[in-house]
Amino acid sequence: MSASGGTKAIVAALGANLAIAASKFVAFAFSGSSSMLAEGVHSLADSGNQFLLLIGGKRAQRETTPQHPFGYGRERFIYAFLVSIVLFSVGGMFAIYEGYEKISHPHQLEHWYWPVGVLVFAVVAEGFSFRTAIKESNELRGRLSWAQFIRRAKAPELPVVLLEDFGALIGLVLALLGVGLAVLTGDGVWDGIGTVCIGVLLVCIALVLAAETKSLLLGEAAGVEEVKSIEAAIVDGDTVTGVIHMRTLHLGPEELLIAAKIAVQHDDTAAEVANAINAAEARIRAAVPIARVIYLEPDIYSEAEAAKGPDPEATPGGPTPHPAGH
Repeated sequence: MSASGGTKAIVAALGANLAIAASKFVAFAFSGSSSMLAEGVHSLADSGNQFLLLIGGKRAQRETTPQHPFGYGRERFIYAFLVSIVLFSVGGMFAIYEGYEKISHPHQLEHWYWPVGVLVFAVVAEGFSFRTAIKESNELRGRLSWAQFIRRAKAPELPVVLLEDFGALIGLVLALLGVGLAVLTGDGVWDGIGTVCIGVLLVCIALVLAAETKSLLLGEAAGVEEVKSIEAAIVDGDTVTGVIHMRTLHLGPEELLIAAKIAVQHDDTAAEVANAINAAEARIRAAVPIARVIYLEPDIYSEAEAAKGPDPEATPGGPTPHPAGH
């Protein structure tokens, strides 16, 4: 699965959220609806999150330095993790607090048509943003389900935008229910209940994002299909007869480090082995273009050592399983 920053989806979400946030704050000023205030803060937080994703994508493009020889690709993971923190605190916890205050001190909504009109507009705008994110994601996810795509995607931006937009649409429905029941019953408690539900929803989405981006920050291996392609590219059947063991690591969404111990014939010359390694590296980069850093260590394959089991500490040892993602 190719990694992509999903810039178009981020920009679409940013434009939609800025417009929606402004309209929600206007509706709150006229109606006093706590759901509108919570949703306004939610949209404002989402706008800030999109800025964070754009900044992370820009900073990740910096050139390598002696202090950071593998580059800055993980900046995108860091900024995506910051998004989950903002969504949890500014979006979720604020909404829960505001809903609690409204339940404790309810008051009747004024000018109810303002929040209803804004919510309808927001549903349309968020639907456009969500549609853009779905369209970009479909180009990458292949046959994966949406849950699998969010869990396995190495580029964090599209999963973040997808979950944010999905949460926003559900939050808007909850806000409509809260405002509608408050108007029908004349009891502002329903508006507060809707606000609390929005807050709980945002906290849950933030926790999912935090878990996924934490895994990326810790370092994930290449996907199963990429691992198979790399192994097939390494072995030429002549000089390189097999892969003894291999480790892969994503230095960024579009940067992969590969370290492998490869089996060569005991009577091969140093020149033959060096040429075989160079050829293997070229084949790997052709098969998996995001393979940026490759280290191949030649060794004499020993059937006796391999029979001891997949011990990565053994030299040369046997083949080991290759975990792919999470």
